[in-house]
Amino acid sequence: MSEKQAGIGARPETRAVGEIDEIGIGMLGYAFMGKAHSNAFRKISYMTWPPPLRPRLVAIAGRNEEAVAGAAQRYGYERWTTDWRDIVSDPAIGLFDNGGPNSLHAEPTIAAAEAGKHVVCEKPLGRSADESHAIWQRVAATGVKHLCAFNYRFVPAVRLAREMIEAGELGEIRHFRGRYLQDWGDDPTLDSWRFHADEAGSGALGDLGAHVIDLARFLVGEISTVSALMRTFLAGRQVDDAVEAAVEFEHGAVGTIECTRLALGRRNAFQWEINGSKGSLAFDMERLNELQVFRADGDRARGFKTVLVSEADHPFWDFWWPPGHIIGWGETFVHEIHHLLRAIADDGDVAPYGATFEDGYRAAEVCDAIVRSSESGTRETITYR
Repeated sequence: MSEKQAGIGARPETRAVGEIDEIGIGMLGYAFMGKAHSNAFRKISYMTWPPPLRPRLVAIAGRNEEAVAGAAQRYGYERWTTDWRDIVSDPAIGLFDNGGPNSLHAEPTIAAAEAGKHVVCEKPLGRSADESHAIWQRVAATGVKHLCAFNYRFVPAVRLAREMIEAGELGEIRHFRGRYLQDWGDDPTLDSWRFHADEAGSGALGDLGAHVIDLARFLVGEISTVSALMRTFLAGRQVDDAVEAAVEFEHGAVGTIECTRLALGRRNAFQWEINGSKGSLAFDMERLNELQVFRADGDRARGFKTVLVSEADHPFWDFWWPPGHIIGWGETFVHEIHHLLRAIADDGDVAPYGATFEDGYRAAEVCDAIVRSSESGTRETITYR
């Protein structure tokens, strides 16, 4: 299925404003992800007209009363609460979006789904494969739509790469190399839930490595074995600072996964390269509008060329700007939320282009195997339930 059929490019017939159904949004979390998701909900009707559904920002929840009240006013929510249960029980809300800490992913998300609300949950889905599997199973049993927020699937250059791979333009896929490097975790005085094992589950692995794992699965296929090392460099820190892993894919390709929050000078360097028998692709999130493409076509001047992914026939560009007028990180959430709203409105599938809770669980299974391999010093085979 092409993006024209499944994504933002699939425009419905023009309808009068009053004919577009609303969906009430309940948001858990007002900080980093709460802000990113709320921004996307606000932009949906503005940029993707007519939208599948018109988001109505009903309520936002958070633990700090002053902060969540300020966020409600800033983001445009009708009301706020310090108890997520108020959102779950609110009949005006049809979509529950969980952007809270990892320790708050399971209970609120399951409760919302069992109350009949469609659900979005930030990654990692759970703090372990067991918790992630339980979330997936409980939510799937309700029949609501569910999306795990791996937003990098919705970068136009990443989707173009997927289309090229599916079309066989790279031939047989042989190698995947992915790394996600940031440097903000180098301060030993930082005291965030992301550094608390009971709240986060893991460190760089779940925070950054889960993104690399999901993109590897999205572009190349299922990971079958891992051999890994994990390190915590800063004294007193409860979670991992760095991860290095060698992986095998079910169809025979090999790869590496690296992630750290201590790579000084690297701000948001999510970089990957894929090599096939007919060509290669490379991408850097800090230059997210570009895709590096190499074709083994015999040309004496052949080499990697830079494709500026901003043409009208590129993924997601129907509703954006003229060619060359680039977009940013925040727009990936617009694409992601639009995709979910389309699935809700049309009773369609979130998969394969969007990440479901099953995808969130499978990424967690790979993360757990990385932990086991680092602890045992042996290669781990991944078994999916």
